[in-house]
Amino acid sequence: MSGAKLLSLNFRKVVRTLFVLVVAIGFSFPLYWVVVTAFNTKGGVYSIPPNFVPALHAGAFRYVLLHTHWLHYLLNTVFIAGVTVLLVLITSAMAGYALAELNLRGSGLFLLLTVGVMLLPTQALLIPQYALALHLHLLNGYAIQILPFAASTFGIFLFRQFFKSLPREYWEVASLEGVGHLRYILRVSLPLARPAVITVALLTFISSWNQFQWPLIMTQSHSVQPIEVALSHYTQTFEANWRKLTSAVIIALAPIVILFLILQRYIVAGVAGRDGGINL
Repeated sequence: MSGAKLLSLNFRKVVRTLFVLVVAIGFSFPLYWVVVTAFNTKGGVYSIPPNFVPALHAGAFRYVLLHTHWLHYLLNTVFIAGVTVLLVLITSAMAGYALAELNLRGSGLFLLLTVGVMLLPTQALLIPQYALALHLHLLNGYAIQILPFAASTFGIFLFRQFFKSLPREYWEVASLEGVGHLRYILRVSLPLARPAVITVALLTFISSWNQFQWPLIMTQSHSVQPIEVALSHYTQTFEANWRKLTSAVIIALAPIVILFLILQRYIVAGVAGRDGGINL
């Protein structure tokens, strides 16, 4: 390779790297500024020129944790998200296995309808869903925040992809040993589909944790509302106190950020599939 061509490639690489850095800084700066504000002193929040280095003053965090109901909202969200993840894993694994391994009539049509559900805008279904929840007396409780999300079209599709990629010989050997479908799923299929399990669990947890519109419409009592709805109340309560408001925001964001950083390497493996492709 000539020196001029090598220089051109290196220049393009440097430009690409600089562009990625600028974009990354632009997207991460608002979150960094939230951290700076939350750890700042009372007077430092309004100082000019602004202080871009966190002062590590945790008074606002102590107030939010000790003198508000923030921990109650946090536990509400953990309970709702945890139960939702468990139900989604069960329903997605069962449905995905049935579509991948069982020779069911109309399974292709069912898969098409399942994927088609992803195309429906959630806002268009809010009124009939609210009417149904009202007639079933599910409003203003935990059940209405969990049951409608107990099945995931993405989860079903992803588990189907993984189960479809498993060698058929595994099931043939297991069936010769007298293993039924349920035991085969628990002992063989799910352990091999660990990237799919982690991916579905993580994305479901994040989605459930970030729910705002649904619980805001379906619940009125603060005792059952999740953290995102509580944050909207805190926006009004701490409107003039940016330290307390940003402290509440960080507490709300911390669990999903930590989970994502720990488990992010499984997402690519989960979406790509066992063999790095999609089986139709």
